[in-house]
Amino acid sequence: MAVTIQDVARAAGVSVSTVSRALSAPEMVRPETRVRVRAVAETLGYQPNPAARGLITGRTTNLGVIVPDLTNPFFPSLLKGVQARAREAGHAVFLADCQEDGAEEASLVTAMAKQVDGVILCSSRMTGPMLEKVLGLVPMVFLNRSVPGRPSVIMDGAGGMRQAIDHLAALGHRHMAYLNGPRDSWSNRERGKGLRRADRHGMKVTRFGPFAPRFESGQQAADLVLASGATAVVAYNDVMALGVLARLAERGVPVPAAVSVVGFDDITFAAMATPALTTVDLHGERAGRAAVDTLLGVLAVREGEPRQILDSALIVRASTGPAPGT
Repeated sequence: MAVTIQDVARAAGVSVSTVSRALSAPEMVRPETRVRVRAVAETLGYQPNPAARGLITGRTTNLGVIVPDLTNPFFPSLLKGVQARAREAGHAVFLADCQEDGAEEASLVTAMAKQVDGVILCSSRMTGPMLEKVLGLVPMVFLNRSVPGRPSVIMDGAGGMRQAIDHLAALGHRHMAYLNGPRDSWSNRERGKGLRRADRHGMKVTRFGPFAPRFESGQQAADLVLASGATAVVAYNDVMALGVLARLAERGVPVPAAVSVVGFDDITFAAMATPALTTVDLHGERAGRAAVDTLLGVLAVREGEPRQILDSALIVRASTGPAPGT
């Protein structure tokens, strides 16, 4: 038979309401009482009923997460971090895919608002007017997008781009191409800021796109890169970079002897490619955990860093090498 809250109250010598407060609102109970109640609950193996606790606290212990595209292999590592940290904190996770559509994302926030305590928006695609309509519905944390006055966790795409450019310049490249991501992508704009690093090296940058962040986009863009004469290409994400590698192989263009290729995200497939893909690791799993910690802080009304920036790291593999003729 399952242990009830009444069993814990009898064993601890307190009222049922005191047990409830000790477990759900510990700041309302004297420290010695709180310690005794929790010790008894652990000894008896008591598991609080989330629904009943929600009636008392007004909380669901559910967190919402919205991503732009579940088929993008970058998001599983991020979601793994979200799920792990939420589980540690005793929360369940509701997941939704907005299909790269800001209007759909806004609709999902509205639908989730009454079912979750807060929402993590990953690489949000909402425009400013769309955001204005949903910002007051539920506590939110933005992952990989900065919204003035709102808590966010940022993966340093601009810094990652600077590392990639320094790497290519050291290999003797003087003309590189950049394959832009989606037109409304905040992450793409941040990567674009990092492109300014090319000026320091006297490097020419040719930009193509915007492109949907898909394998087929990389295949399409590879022909444009070759026509431009660039000896190196940086893609918005690894999926696009893998498309570039595939198309260059079809055309018999050796990588990196003729063209060097760099991606972003360090998805699992990057190391499995032929040649293995040089990429910028944005530490997705760590970012997912940080986003949950930030949201929990918001829910606890704790003061915290409104904008946390996580570092990035260039992972050098076989797809980059000296520029032709150097």
